[in-house]
Amino acid sequence: QLHLTITERNELTKSLEVVQKELQEKTSEIKREISKYKDRLLQAEKEHHDALTEANRKNEVKIQDCQDKITSLECFITSQKLEIEQLKSNKEELNNSLKEANQTLGELLKAKVR
Repeated sequence: QLHLTITERNELTKSLEVVQKELQEKTSEIKREISKYKDRLLQAEKEHHDALTEANRKNEVKIQDCQDKITSLECFITSQKLEIEQLKSNKEELNNSLKEANQTLGELLKAKVR
């Protein structure tokens, strides 16, 4: 009976060692896979960050270009408004001159008729 128990214990010990070894191998394999996935995740995060940084840089350039265009257009609009005001003033002066000329012509025609 003792001999049988000892043999059974030895077999169980060997079986336990095999299971422990398999568990250790599986644990190592899982750790390697976790490490691999962590590396891939870090790489993906870096690529994502780099892409966002580049997109932000490009957007800032576009924004600056648009702001420059807006400033340029505002200057153009201001100069056009000034030109319109000048043209209005010139038109008024010409109208006044025309009225004076017509008045003078009218007076000359009346004087000629007499």
